[in-house]
Amino acid sequence: MAPEGRKILSILLIVTAGLFFIGLFIKIALLPIIAGIFAFLLVFSLNFFRDPDRKIPEGNNIIISPADGKVTTVTTINDPDVGENSKLVSIFLNVFDVHANRVPISGKVISVNHKDGQFVSAFRHDAADVNEQTTTLFDTSLGAVKVKQIAGLIARRILCYAKSGEKMNKGDRLGFIMFGSRTDVIFPPSVNVLVKVGQRVVGTETIIGNFVNEK
Repeated sequence: MAPEGRKILSILLIVTAGLFFIGLFIKIALLPIIAGIFAFLLVFSLNFFRDPDRKIPEGNNIIISPADGKVTTVTTINDPDVGENSKLVSIFLNVFDVHANRVPISGKVISVNHKDGQFVSAFRHDAADVNEQTTTLFDTSLGAVKVKQIAGLIARRILCYAKSGEKMNKGDRLGFIMFGSRTDVIFPPSVNVLVKVGQRVVGTETIIGNFVNEK
């Protein structure tokens, strides 16, 4: 179970158990309905905050998916930090996906920047420009690689555990986004992208690109 959900799950468990316990001794017309709603929220949250063990694929020249979800964009962009003709892969996470974010490639954290913004649907192409987000820039064997954690229509909290100057390994826990979101990965043009739009990816396990070392 993801540690990010312990507080929420504890509250829901206590409230749900309390309502059912009260219902054993006091007959209130709406109490079963209210208890049922909290029971549903508890089951939903147990599913949302699941954190399954994942096996990291072997190989130094691969980039793994930083999140579970559906690939919505594979394109070329000009990024001020990664460079011209950089490759962008966007992954949309619905509320039923695992929401833990992982480091896609080993490297040193150059910077971590949070930007306030709107909360439009993360599925929209312009979400990366207008939504609240946290951007982590890595210095890797490939060069600069950027990961964006983007809030969605429902998501209201982005957690990022990266700190400037620290070394992070591929598969390390990067952060968590609450309830529906998007994760973007931007890497140099030398990367061979191995996923396509519409494909479902599994965080940590799906290889989204490979490359030849440039350093």
